[in-house]
Amino acid sequence: MYSAILFDLDGTLLHIDMEEFLQYYFAEMMRAAREAGYKEGQKLVEQVFASTSLMLNDFSPTVSNEAVFMGDFLSHCDYPEEEVRTFFDHFYQHHFPRLKVHCRPFPGIPGMMQELFQRGLKVVIATNPVFPREAIQQRLQWAGIDDLPYALVTSYEEMHFCKPQLAYYEEICQRIGVGADECLMVGNDVDEDLPAGLLGMKTYLVEDLLIDKGQSRLFPDWRGSVNDMIAFLKKTGS
Repeated sequence: MYSAILFDLDGTLLHIDMEEFLQYYFAEMMRAAREAGYKEGQKLVEQVFASTSLMLNDFSPTVSNEAVFMGDFLSHCDYPEEEVRTFFDHFYQHHFPRLKVHCRPFPGIPGMMQELFQRGLKVVIATNPVFPREAIQQRLQWAGIDDLPYALVTSYEEMHFCKPQLAYYEEICQRIGVGADECLMVGNDVDEDLPAGLLGMKTYLVEDLLIDKGQSRLFPDWRGSVNDMIAFLKKTGS
């Protein structure tokens, strides 16, 4: 039925409340900034938030999300690029792993993933590409699904758009060489994941950690719990 299945990560494949998680994330970043000797840790974190917001709303097809973020961040700080990149690399390698305690794997997800690959499907980790690949790879590890041959993992180094832009989903299709009508998008966020349906993708809304601000007029083709989703995918032919 499908050539490719796109999975959101946070709240879909990994049990994590991102609103709560981000509070710990920014607190850990402030701790890392203090340890690195930055006196204005709060200002640094605020600029990360501001530059991320700019990245989310950028529509340039030729500039990567990383370039948008770093360009804006560097224009608002007094530190050289090499020093800034060293700080972020250190943070994601040594501080970000501490955040693992704020999430847990969903039982059954690793086995489901193995089965999808055995059936020859292209599997995409379609997480909102606002994080570097290192941070996404760690969360895949926390979910127990890091060592798999994904067709694409949408990190900020590689992608040029963010959710819920339709261009984000179009770029995925172009990158993996599959038409939108051959894809299933699975996610837990009504506003970010269901827009894929506007391109012709089928959509499955996972409800365990549902994010629904009540403002969308979009509806999924299917919906259910993580366990329902696993059962659905096991019985859905490729």
